[in-house]
Amino acid sequence: HHGLSFLLVPMDQPDRIEVRPIRQLTGTSEFNEVFFDGAHARVEHVVGGEGNGWRVAMGLLALERGVSTLAQQIGFAAELAEVVRTAVRTGAAGDPLFRDRLVRQWAELRVMRFNALRTLGGAQDPGAPSVAKLLWGRWHQRLGELSLQARGALAAAGPGDWTPGRTYELDAAQRLFLFSRADTIYGGSDEIQRNIIAERVLGLPRETRESS
Repeated sequence: HHGLSFLLVPMDQPDRIEVRPIRQLTGTSEFNEVFFDGAHARVEHVVGGEGNGWRVAMGLLALERGVSTLAQQIGFAAELAEVVRTAVRTGAAGDPLFRDRLVRQWAELRVMRFNALRTLGGAQDPGAPSVAKLLWGRWHQRLGELSLQARGALAAAGPGDWTPGRTYELDAAQRLFLFSRADTIYGGSDEIQRNIIAERVLGLPRETRESS
């Protein structure tokens, strides 16, 4: 990663930049692959100085994993509320074990909020972004599982009849479940986050890497 530079590339370059949506398991395209064919960037588009690209990228990831989750948690709260409404409607909320899991989700969401606010308040903890990522990644996956369990057998059915040649449609609960499978991978996998905490916060020996 040494010697890399972080560049901002103007997208309004006809026939030089092509963006292709990546269709995911949910049927949506939150990410794209971008092809640069003779595209140009000016020297003043370098962010953070020449050769400092890795540091800039790590800074952006720290923001993505940490304080920015405050906005993300608004969406999490709305998703949790919808799961609760579904559980009440289907009767799943009458199961003490299921109800206990819902309460735990609510409590853990509050913990994530307090952790993000602590970071926003200036707490200089190098492991805070990694802790935040570990917390919300697993939490969101469990919420996706609960969203289907609240509906019971109906969770396996689509919102409409399927006919050959027609794209199979997913409802919100199904998309939540499928999308959340990736939460512990993107933005730095759980394994990477644990390594960061172990090495940079706890001061444990760095992982031994075999030389090629």
